[in-house]
Amino acid sequence: MNHEIAVLALDIGGTKLAAGVVDDAGALLAHLVEPTDRERGQDDVIMRMLALGDQAVEASGRTIEAVGISSGGPLDSRSGILHAPLHLPGWHEVPIAQIASEHYQVPAVVENDATLGMLGEHAFGAARGATTALYLTISTGVGGGAVIHGRLHRGATGNGGEFGHITVRPGGRLCSCGRRGCLEAYASGTSIAERAREAITSEPSSLTALPLPRAEDVVAHAAAGDQVAVRLWDETTALLAQGVTDLVNAFEPEVVVLGGGVTRAGAVLLDPVRDAVATTAMDPIAQTCRVVLAELGDAVCVVGAGARAHEILKETRRAPA
Repeated sequence: MNHEIAVLALDIGGTKLAAGVVDDAGALLAHLVEPTDRERGQDDVIMRMLALGDQAVEASGRTIEAVGISSGGPLDSRSGILHAPLHLPGWHEVPIAQIASEHYQVPAVVENDATLGMLGEHAFGAARGATTALYLTISTGVGGGAVIHGRLHRGATGNGGEFGHITVRPGGRLCSCGRRGCLEAYASGTSIAERAREAITSEPSSLTALPLPRAEDVVAHAAAGDQVAVRLWDETTALLAQGVTDLVNAFEPEVVVLGGGVTRAGAVLLDPVRDAVATTAMDPIAQTCRVVLAELGDAVCVVGAGARAHEILKETRRAPA
């Protein structure tokens, strides 16, 4: 492989923007991050995202040949349009691939962030070599991606794999998608923080000393023995484990990869999920499926977007003249 070929990868998250330059071995040649500050509006976020990409290209010292863009959905990967992404309120029918292509003067493609997380982990991370694999990103929201029979699953328009919107508690908490009881409504960092803030209005907890408890605060206070935090975290991991077990039964993957900011909790998140799959998934599925943490860390969607941009280059070069 010619590792001189480089692409730009952009990740539009609800909390942060990221830009990286990626070679075809998955190496990050530059990687920059800044807050999304989504309340500043669509135009401002897009302008800053493009500027962050410019800075990453300059820092890498490379010429880029394509752009891959990672974002939550709903979106249309074929047309390159973000329809109305749940993590970016107020964004509607944004031709993000065209905007990026015109700015950088190279081909651009947009895909669901969790789909690209799966692609990154399958190409360069914890799911390397797997024929069937699942990926869940547990962050501001909960998303998912799948490789089935060695091929990335996208669905009809690129929105397949919305694992965060399977029901784990019928009639439960209202989810950002408008339904009740979704996995995202319990396991996302946003939900963990919201439930903590609700709980401390009526229950004594060490969390009340914090102005706005976050998901990572719940993890830390649970480890210190705070009973409210322990209950919240146990509920979170139990429902996440239930969702993952259902997915394992449906897909029979060789490996399930868990990524996203909430997974920084490490073993206190991984172990309950791994144990649930081992003890409650159907046999022989339970015996053959591994549950692991992502290897690519916070850069997983950037590396995945880079991998997709490299695919676009290969597809373009294979196309008949």
